[in-house]
Amino acid sequence: MKIKHLLLLSFAFAALNVSAQTKKKHLKVIVDAPPRVLPDNSLPRPKLVVGIVVDQMRWDYLFRYYDRYQNNGFKRLLNEGFSCDNTQVDYIPTFTAPGHTCIYTGSVPAIHGIAGNDFIIQATGKSMYCTEDTSVRTVGSTSTAGQMSPRNLLTNTVTDELRLATNFRSKVIGIALKDRGGILPAGHTANAAYWFDDKTGNWITSTYYMPDLPKWVKDFNDQKLAETYLKSDWTPLYPIDTYLQSTPDNSKYEGKFKGSDAPTLPVKTSALYKGNLGLIRSTPYGNTISFDLAVAAINGEQLGQHDATDFLALSLSSTDYIGHQFGINAVEIEDTYLRLDRELATFFTYLDAKVGKGNYTVFLTADHGAAHNTAFLNDHGIPADVWDDGAVRDSLNKFLLNKYKVEKLVINLGNYQVNFNNATIKYAQLNEDAIKNDCIEFLMKQRGVAFAVDMKHTETASIPEALRTRIINGYSAEHSGAIQIILQPGWFTGHGSGDSGPTGTTHGTWNPYDTHIPLVFMGWGIQHGHLNRETHMTDIAATVAALLHIQAPNGSIGKPIGEVLK
Repeated sequence: MKIKHLLLLSFAFAALNVSAQTKKKHLKVIVDAPPRVLPDNSLPRPKLVVGIVVDQMRWDYLFRYYDRYQNNGFKRLLNEGFSCDNTQVDYIPTFTAPGHTCIYTGSVPAIHGIAGNDFIIQATGKSMYCTEDTSVRTVGSTSTAGQMSPRNLLTNTVTDELRLATNFRSKVIGIALKDRGGILPAGHTANAAYWFDDKTGNWITSTYYMPDLPKWVKDFNDQKLAETYLKSDWTPLYPIDTYLQSTPDNSKYEGKFKGSDAPTLPVKTSALYKGNLGLIRSTPYGNTISFDLAVAAINGEQLGQHDATDFLALSLSSTDYIGHQFGINAVEIEDTYLRLDRELATFFTYLDAKVGKGNYTVFLTADHGAAHNTAFLNDHGIPADVWDDGAVRDSLNKFLLNKYKVEKLVINLGNYQVNFNNATIKYAQLNEDAIKNDCIEFLMKQRGVAFAVDMKHTETASIPEALRTRIINGYSAEHSGAIQIILQPGWFTGHGSGDSGPTGTTHGTWNPYDTHIPLVFMGWGIQHGHLNRETHMTDIAATVAALLHIQAPNGSIGKPIGEVLK
């Protein structure tokens, strides 16, 4: 027994000696490696990061109006910055809230939980707005428009990570006409998020952030800029006959303002608003007043003037409202982007003076794109149509009633998904899988439906890989429907068909017109150039995190775009 123990001890000492020698070799490699020296013995970061999300901006808008852009707006971004020319949205459905969330979290609805602007809580059947929070109160107005917060967001954001990395010395401000466009990018730990209140024309927030508006916001609201801009009317920048990238100004594809005779410029907003200050959302002045508040925030909070990097998350929402109303080929859209180009030029010039050229980093992207109007496509021989989800839901419920003798088993087909009344199915002791199979069989017989996919079995569905990945990424078990509906290219939800189809346009699908977005970086730490390889919306937060030398958000699945960074 003693010999046996001695042998075991000998082997143990030998193993320890080998391990020690191995560690010494590894340590020698580490010790001999040249140290990484940072300039001036300090961590290099820009003074300010500005994230600009242009709501509903298709990638091709960078070039569709390029000849008419000035040198210091979109052209400056492209000529001084780095453009990722093949950036794709990683999931469906492609709506505003998931888009803004993905940009700043590097994550997808399957992880961050923001499955749409509105979604059904599957456990209860209750409809939930993405930033709804009745536990907080409005600050800056007596309306309920401020009962919002980021609490429904399950992950953190790159703006949260910046605050964490600097022990909360960095300031983060979110601004957008839409509450969700200001709240979700700013994250959970933001100093503030501000959005527009239609009732008063004020910029407001909620008690989630603060008990009272700062003086600089009150002073800004006291200017009554929304009313001032609306009194100025919306007139075209140039003669109408010079808008060569657009359809004739009075076309059947466009929606007119309530109270106007035709969908044409100029728009007499001074006569139309009549106290409805929310009208500014559907004019280029909505972008103007957003930039105005951004400048006021930089001045009021002294963003970019601190030892730690600050972050301004600015979303421009009017492009989405105008696109929905007029469609992507309208004079109104062309005029909006020419005006936006001027706004960008003015804003960049301001940043050069206030923060210093080369001291700030800007990125510009979009939350989603938009489709051509279906009647416009039909008139040019391209297949397209609208899909009346309400009518299909009613027909589907009638079909299920005949078979299962239970009414309204389907709540809605929102977000291009079948949302079941799960409580009723459970109470009636029905077989959910059988109901799903019946629904899929029914839907596949409907005009315009390319695929209907059981969310829980997407990996085995006979669909293209690109669709499979987007469906899986977009499926939140708590907030998404049980069946994903994929329409044929050119189709989207609406009412009517052919020449009587809807005016304007929408988005939400997997197709390139909805998922191919612009992504341009400019300024501190950014290379000049462009990239054609595929990049992803989820890569944006990871790239910003790499730029700032901070951790990526806690739900991020993206990768830094190395070519962008110096």
